[in-house]
Amino acid sequence: MQHWLVKSEPEKYSWADLVRDGRTMWDGVRNYQARNNMQQMQPGDLVLYYHSVSEKAVVGIAKVEKAAYPDPTAEEGKWVVVDLVPFRDFKEPVTLEQIKQDKRLERIALLRQSRLSVMPLKAEEFDILLALGN
Repeated sequence: MQHWLVKSEPEKYSWADLVRDGRTMWDGVRNYQARNNMQQMQPGDLVLYYHSVSEKAVVGIAKVEKAAYPDPTAEEGKWVVVDLVPFRDFKEPVTLEQIKQDKRLERIALLRQSRLSVMPLKAEEFDILLALGN
């Protein structure tokens, strides 16, 4: 099993929206590195859901339900989507400030590639974030 982090602006599609909907097609990704990461996602992989821009915090855990398939919203290119389902809320959001202050997370992709919307996490990073949020 692999671990991932996806970023979404809560004003566009929040964790609460995913919980309400019960499932979403993670579409609209138009960055090659993020697309390549999505192509590696497999059903059962755990995904940290990060509210970007206004909130800047990890707020929940989703699961990949369906591996990458062609993005029906793409007009051109070989873009993909994955299907995500909610798995578990974080008891407390883990803020970007908390992440920056934790020396164990100094090499996390969220800090090194801050504009990337879909990124892999090491199992240790996932576990640390999980412990901080629960």
